[in-house]
Amino acid sequence: MNGMKTAIGLMSGTSMDGIDVALLATDGEAMVERGAFLGVPYDPSFRDRLKLALEQAKEIRVRTERPGDLAATERELTLRHAEAVRLFLERNGLKAADIDVIGFHGQTVLHRPDEALTVQIGDGNLLANEIGIPVVYDMRAKDMEHGGQGAPLVPAYHAALAQGLATEDAPVCFVNIGGISNLTFIGRDGTILAYDSGPGNTLIDQWVEAHAGIPYDQGGMIASEGGIVAALAERYLSNPFFSAETRRSLDRNDFLPPKGSEAELADGARTLAYVAAAAILKSASHLPERPALYIICGGGRLNRVLMGDLAALAGKQNARVIAAEEAGLDGDAMEAEAWAYLAVRSLKNLPLTFPGTTGVAAPVTGGVLARP
Repeated sequence: MNGMKTAIGLMSGTSMDGIDVALLATDGEAMVERGAFLGVPYDPSFRDRLKLALEQAKEIRVRTERPGDLAATERELTLRHAEAVRLFLERNGLKAADIDVIGFHGQTVLHRPDEALTVQIGDGNLLANEIGIPVVYDMRAKDMEHGGQGAPLVPAYHAALAQGLATEDAPVCFVNIGGISNLTFIGRDGTILAYDSGPGNTLIDQWVEAHAGIPYDQGGMIASEGGIVAALAERYLSNPFFSAETRRSLDRNDFLPPKGSEAELADGARTLAYVAAAAILKSASHLPERPALYIICGGGRLNRVLMGDLAALAGKQNARVIAAEEAGLDGDAMEAEAWAYLAVRSLKNLPLTFPGTTGVAAPVTGGVLARP
């Protein structure tokens, strides 16, 4: 097809659980053909290094700074992405020459939109040289240079997907429940609005890791054994973030996990699952119209307790909640697919962000192209 490019998207999200690799053929506009997907988990020792990177990054004042051993972590992260690409190509019978471009997110280690500062570690030039494919990286910075929040970037892809949905429900709201949750509203007239909606999996993950020594609450099993601690839930949901007139993007440290004395293990997990669900509906109250359909992506859709709470809360507003798979999409692959899509848009100098998504003054493209 005219203008179609084959792209791979790479995402390492705020949950820091691994690298998502997705294949996409797209013109960077309405034409989208979704391909294969691969998740490559991080081992516990490297997850610990990324946690340390978050601490070291707090010292950054200029986004090129790499305090402590952050430069070494950045190099290893990049090489792990290169290996993930090689594995993906091998498993899918592809060669580097089959791929036009790679969209490389890197790992966010610092995001301070109020200071116009965002840092994603990941060396685009090193990655391009390692795998022999052009790489578009650092896609958030230009948005911030033009007055935007630098997030979220996935809404441009959500809008493309919405055009192909076989549903009469409108308006539609895509919700990605990763470490931080974000939503994309697509109005009846095609209006796109998007913003971070609150804590997603991060608080739950930190809670169960601290109290049970496991990285996450698989399927919401721990939460299913507990009850909601009302005072704890209210403390989170009364955060000024939810009532502020201006929507802003979040850093994973903007909401801190409960103190150990505030709940038992199961009650804490149950409460934080409810908080993650309620945060989405509270944030959706700032939209110009109530969504009729919520399509849930990201790891949070696998937590049945969280999804149950979300369905119950949305049901009170006569809205449906479905997982991405029920809409014919892949909730694990969507963010990585988006980065492939955005890389193609970057190559074509098309906007990645819009006033209604990041608060940027006018639609703006972004990204840096690295050639092997």
